[in-house]
Amino acid sequence: MAERRLKILVVDDEPAMREVLEMRLQEWGFDVVLAENGEAARGAAASERPDLVISDVVMPELTGLELLEVLKAGDPARPVILATAYGTIDEAVEAMKRGARDFLTKPLDYDKLRAILGEVEEEIAARRKARELASTLDRGAGLGQLVGTSPAMREVFRLVESVAASDASVLVSGESGTGKELVARAIHELSARRNGPFVAINVAAIPEGLTESELFGHEKGAFTGAVASRPGCFELADTGTLFLDEITEMPPTLQPKFLRVLEESRLRRVGGSREIAFDVRLVAATNRDPETAVEQGHLRRDLYYRLNVFPVPLPPLRQRAADIPLLAQHFIRAFDAKHRATVDGLGAEALALLQGYAWPGNVRELRNVLERAVILAKGGLIAPSHLPPYLAGPRGTAGASIVVPAKATAAEAERVLILETLKRVGNNKAEAARQLGLDVKTIRNKLKAYGAGPQGE
Repeated sequence: MAERRLKILVVDDEPAMREVLEMRLQEWGFDVVLAENGEAARGAAASERPDLVISDVVMPELTGLELLEVLKAGDPARPVILATAYGTIDEAVEAMKRGARDFLTKPLDYDKLRAILGEVEEEIAARRKARELASTLDRGAGLGQLVGTSPAMREVFRLVESVAASDASVLVSGESGTGKELVARAIHELSARRNGPFVAINVAAIPEGLTESELFGHEKGAFTGAVASRPGCFELADTGTLFLDEITEMPPTLQPKFLRVLEESRLRRVGGSREIAFDVRLVAATNRDPETAVEQGHLRRDLYYRLNVFPVPLPPLRQRAADIPLLAQHFIRAFDAKHRATVDGLGAEALALLQGYAWPGNVRELRNVLERAVILAKGGLIAPSHLPPYLAGPRGTAGASIVVPAKATAAEAERVLILETLKRVGNNKAEAARQLGLDVKTIRNKLKAYGAGPQGE
């Protein structure tokens, strides 16, 4: 469908000026409405609903500055360009303070005017697109907190809706930041367990040696520091859903016991003798390829089969770039509310940068980028200046090479590879581990040895 031509209201008490501007604007492809003074412009703005107003400043009855206030009260987003033959710097400053889009002096510089109108066209198109995206979000463009209309995400929604009514174990796989916990929450909310607890645990984040206690609980005195009995996450999730993220980071020695607990739906706390029954629906997740994790010994094959009753693979953001505008509008709306901002949406150049970037950190990285942008922009449209510079740099290119210094030892080469990979994925250790084929704990230990400590999971 062809873009609608912009309608411009021209306000000037000189007939010759109105005629010249009308002719020039029509040549440029705009629809034009004329008004001979400010009062007439007030009525024309209400009835014709122009996209843009070009007004003289010095007019009888209602001056251009007074008209500007009237127009801004009716539609704050509508651009108003003021023009006068008697322009002063003070007038121009006052006009911009009151919300004018630009201030021109007569005789008009038509090249400058055309450039301004081109910018305004882009801004209006971006705001129109933002309204369309907001309308799509209002109608429902996803499942729970999962947002997207791409074929890849529609398939994810289909799988989630299919499995939610059952009690089957689900294994969600996908790169770090793709929304695996959101999938688990959607399954829980659509299930008969929705009124029960939803307990989420990141296995990789549990301190070494405490995994068994976190999962199964412990009795008082079971180990040094166990000053009181404590239920584990299976008991906490009873009658609800337990989400275990980064399941392949579970210590291999614990996996046989974990499998037995799943099979029997009964457990013993660390240091306890009494068996405790539980009723839990398990959703596990991994940022590794599950089959590769089994082959590399990170996940026992029998446990993999028990978890992988219903697999749900999540696509990385780079494989569903068509969802970026909708996701961006979703986050802008959320951060407008959080930070009391009035950002309308993305400008065309900013959107191009987002869609041209490889997003190694996936939706989580996009979310963080847009929170920063909303804080900087405060209102209007997000511009490239509100986005991190690296979006336009080499890091935005998927598969860019990492340079290892000549004559580097194997240990030095490994150090460069780990640190550079961490930079590229926004210091996300889990994603770096996935890309390098290492354990998250190995990454942490290496960083300690290097004396480096980039944060973030």
